[in-house]
Amino acid sequence: MKNTINYVKTLKHFYLSFHLDSISVSDGGYLSSGDFYELGELKDKAVKLFGISTGTKLDQMFWKVEREGDRFVKKPLGGIPYLSVINVTGVPDSGKSILAEQFAIAQANNDYKVLFVTVESPAHFLYTSMKSKAEYLGADFSKVVKNIIVIDASANEEFRENPKALMDTMAYAIREKHTNTVVIDSITGLYEHREVMARQIVRVFFNFLKKWRQTGLFISQKRSTQGSESAEAAGGLAVAHIVDGTIVMDKKLIRDRWDVNLYRMPLGSVLRTIRIDGCRLTGHDSRTWIFEISPGGTINILSPLEEFVSRRRETKQNG
Repeated sequence: MKNTINYVKTLKHFYLSFHLDSISVSDGGYLSSGDFYELGELKDKAVKLFGISTGTKLDQMFWKVEREGDRFVKKPLGGIPYLSVINVTGVPDSGKSILAEQFAIAQANNDYKVLFVTVESPAHFLYTSMKSKAEYLGADFSKVVKNIIVIDASANEEFRENPKALMDTMAYAIREKHTNTVVIDSITGLYEHREVMARQIVRVFFNFLKKWRQTGLFISQKRSTQGSESAEAAGGLAVAHIVDGTIVMDKKLIRDRWDVNLYRMPLGSVLRTIRIDGCRLTGHDSRTWIFEISPGGTINILSPLEEFVSRRRETKQNG
């Protein structure tokens, strides 16, 4: 109980340091020391809109709209929005960590520095997994090992229990290694036995990445009572409400004749789906897509679900 009280006090102090400027009292009222701006004054600080590649077809599923002459044209962004923090949620073994590792490999192979915070799997297992994936994807593994910086929170209880300790280490790594992107797999592991703190913890890490100008990927776990197709994760909708966007990964077991007839897949097989549930920074494809996990343990996004089902029906009719 004492440890829990100390943890809450530490988090509250650190949380307030991220959110509150100094406050002074004058004439009986509260005055904020924060600045305010006319919108036009923010022009020079505005973030450019371009994509950070995931190494998957998700790169074409985010877009921006540009004016060309007298019409507007939709153009693929090329990845998740720059400096966004995207949450990836899904049921167990739906492919979340695979996506996180593939994203990190794609960035590292393009000579960008990635900070990978592993909360679930010990770091030496991460090395083995990334090596096999990089080889399968045709990535230069010498670039991958040089450009991915790992913090092993799975083996350090203080990192999992004390957000300030973890963020101090992350800040040092970002500053010394000049990273561009951060992956936390999983953010749920930082509050798994105290979900009442989920909103505070996610908010502090979200603000941390914004402060250090890092594009981020949070991996979130679902609880058994939560709908597999929803953006909800452990801690409720706390993560989805705070982050810039959410990607939902799911899997469906083909378990009866209805499923076999609808999807034209063998009984007992698994149908995997991925969907961008929302993104406040840019346009995106909101359809549900089918994907597969390759023999090399990588993600291959195939087609929208409705096209997948339609083609299977046509194949049956033509057959």
